[in-house]
Amino acid sequence: MLTKINDFIVWLNGMVWGLPLIIFILAVGIYLTIRMGVLQIRHLPKAFKFMFKEEESGDGEVTSFGALCTALSATIGTGNIVGVATAIALGGPGALFWMWLAAFFGMATKYAEGLLAIKYRTINEDGHVIGGPFYYIENGMGKKWRPLAKIFAFFGAGVGLLGIGTFTQVNGITSAVNNLFSNQKLPTLKLSFGEYSLPLIITGIILTICVALVVIGGIKRIAKVSEVIVPFMAVLYVTICVLVLIFNFKEIPQAINQIIKGAFGLNAVAGGVVGSMIVAMQSGIARGIFSNESGLGSAPIAAAAAKTKEPVRQGLVSMTGTFIDTIVICTMTGLTVVIAGSWNPEIVGKKLEGVNITIDAFQKGLPFPAIVSSGILMVCLIFFAFTTILGWNYYGERCIEYLTNGSMTSIMVYRYLYIVAIFIGPYMTVSVVWNIADVFNGLMAFPNLIALTALSGVVIKETKRYFNNTLGGEHK
Repeated sequence: MLTKINDFIVWLNGMVWGLPLIIFILAVGIYLTIRMGVLQIRHLPKAFKFMFKEEESGDGEVTSFGALCTALSATIGTGNIVGVATAIALGGPGALFWMWLAAFFGMATKYAEGLLAIKYRTINEDGHVIGGPFYYIENGMGKKWRPLAKIFAFFGAGVGLLGIGTFTQVNGITSAVNNLFSNQKLPTLKLSFGEYSLPLIITGIILTICVALVVIGGIKRIAKVSEVIVPFMAVLYVTICVLVLIFNFKEIPQAINQIIKGAFGLNAVAGGVVGSMIVAMQSGIARGIFSNESGLGSAPIAAAAAKTKEPVRQGLVSMTGTFIDTIVICTMTGLTVVIAGSWNPEIVGKKLEGVNITIDAFQKGLPFPAIVSSGILMVCLIFFAFTTILGWNYYGERCIEYLTNGSMTSIMVYRYLYIVAIFIGPYMTVSVVWNIADVFNGLMAFPNLIALTALSGVVIKETKRYFNNTLGGEHK
């Protein structure tokens, strides 16, 4: 029975993440990039400036930096460590190239999402803010499109509860813990559904408690925690990866060569070029979207809470999230995995899965004992996954809030179900977990991409208005 369910999920994943969705995501990003004159390159310095420069006045619940950190807390997660490794294992080194390409065009998409989130958000009398795709669909496209907004909110809540927010993150953490203690003779506990090590069980319980303590505090507590942990964890992980590259700098040119050739199937045997290229493209784009969430519609839910009056400004801040997530952090992971050859069973001697690929790359790339390298990665993974869990709880609750017209009972039920999902996450199998996450990702993307296409004229008009009036003040 379980095998049949898994086979169905794999089939559904292939259908959802087929060429139509990949083309749709890229097409929206390419269109916005062209219409806005490659805004993601021309205005990237200004975007980073706005990250730290708060507006003197603005409606919202958290600072623009806090909103960005909340969005980054949800995007910088196991996708950056496990997802990249999985993409390369499935599609070869070339998958990383397609992640870059998807991220480049995804920056334009993320900009549009952030802009629309501010323009069409709603602010209650008590200052509570709610916004995101469901509101720019309903308020921007019109009331008759409300069913599409409801569909997005339904899948958004599902992604949080059954996909990115819970199972994948917890599974990544507990897999790393298991690997760290794999050579130790530690007691195990036999449950009705399997036998599990004590460290795994303890980790799951501690994680569940920590998540519960934070999510009960809502967006303000999540933002406060994220503003501290997100910058710290990103700098820590990038620093470790840079050390790997420094110790193996002679291998970098060959790794780049493998990535470029693999992207276009040039490493494949005769007759398999097109097939190899499609696999690399599908794996890279799917995992890239999973990681940076451009086009998914998740980040604008956090962006809507930012204290700002200017939609374009928040759009610029939002797009830096994709740059940081994929162009910086995913690249670090990808290069370490390709250099070590950990993705290739012929080099390793066995087929590695999930986080074990990145662990092997760290163990080979760092001049430390294996247990030290594994421990470093485990710490990074715990930080990454923990903040992603927090961010997606916020996203899911806002989706439930929209679906139920603000019912606090429904939000609390979702919150407790979310905590339960964290508790059972360690006992889910890796392949099933990632396939479920991918399915919900794709289903969530469709309504948002339709809205971005329909409202692209608004995005372009707002962008022109803003940059045609940059004669002084903060716009400089």
